[in-house]
Amino acid sequence: MHKICQLILMAALALPAAAPAAAQTKEQAQADRAYQRGTKALDERQWEKAVAAFDEVAKNSPRADGALYWKAYAQNKLGRRTEALAAIAELAKSFPNSRWNSDAKALEVEVRQATSQPVSPESETDEDLKLMAINSLMHSEPERALPLLRKVLAGSNPPKVKERALFVLSQSGSPQAHQIVAEIARGNSNPDLQRKALQQLGLFGGTASRQVLAEIYDSSTDLGVKRTILQSFMVAGERDRLLAAARQERAPELRKVAIQQLGVMGAQAQLWELYQAESSTDVKKAILQGMFVGGNGEKLAELARTEKDPSLRRTAIQSLGLVGKKYGDALVAIYSSDSDKTVRKAVLQALFVQSNDKALIEIARKETDPELKKHAVEMLSIMGSKEAKDYMLEILNK
Repeated sequence: MHKICQLILMAALALPAAAPAAAQTKEQAQADRAYQRGTKALDERQWEKAVAAFDEVAKNSPRADGALYWKAYAQNKLGRRTEALAAIAELAKSFPNSRWNSDAKALEVEVRQATSQPVSPESETDEDLKLMAINSLMHSEPERALPLLRKVLAGSNPPKVKERALFVLSQSGSPQAHQIVAEIARGNSNPDLQRKALQQLGLFGGTASRQVLAEIYDSSTDLGVKRTILQSFMVAGERDRLLAAARQERAPELRKVAIQQLGVMGAQAQLWELYQAESSTDVKKAILQGMFVGGNGEKLAELARTEKDPSLRRTAIQSLGLVGKKYGDALVAIYSSDSDKTVRKAVLQALFVQSNDKALIEIARKETDPELKKHAVEMLSIMGSKEAKDYMLEILNK
């Protein structure tokens, strides 16, 4: 799984984006990082840090409603009941249709009940011990454990506790437990927990769980939910469903996610089939990235030589560079046979990414175009290898 996560990250970093979209993605990424800091602080019972992080997210983010809920949760733990109630009221006013309001109502009851009690965070009950006991009951007396887990999931518990409760349910073979997870996955809870349920169905579910994921995907209009399901399809080995999404999905963003997941699965024959039938340049670039994620250097080398569209050809060359030094000779052959300067620069960049100093030195020695020669030498000058340093000395001694 760790390797899969690395591949997904590599593919995500490699995908190009337009400037406005990049700016939007940057803002969203900042908000997501702050949200993650907040949930980590909650799990570590660092309430002040949690309030600060969620306050940042609540100011301007698609996840502002969830941030307001967790901000109120942390404020309540600090004994700042009035502020907690104010955050809950802001959530209800600003996001009247938010699925967080159900959790907020339960939290509000807890806050109001605690208004006359002294604050003592150190005396909190240990939720982890409770979950260990529930987990034990799930193996011996599931009929007693299920109502308790429902209560944990519906109550005002920290993220880690709810996620562990969901994990216990997901691993159970009980039909009732599966039904609870499916209900949460369908959206009968807050968005954070729904996302976790969708992931758990992909990790631990069988045929019935994958069918639930397919039904939710077909009925949902939420891009975030659909993106999570596509990732769960990959984990569950649902190659056919990913291929269908890559072909039929109307949202280009989701088509690209489906293609990326096919790459992670190593579905190279399907990616090649998609590439040949596709007319969108952006989608074809996503397919090339999928080929890179799957390590399909042979097909990338072929397209780097034969693709007629210049931008696609450059993308194939860049991706070939990321695959590794094994395809250094193929890149050098393309450089030698193609007179297009942009293609040659793309090859130089790909060789640099490979740390292929030998090929760059060979090209720099032979190149008669001053601009291209300078470009190759600039790359060698920052590589730091012995061969590159020797070539720098060779230039100085001329």
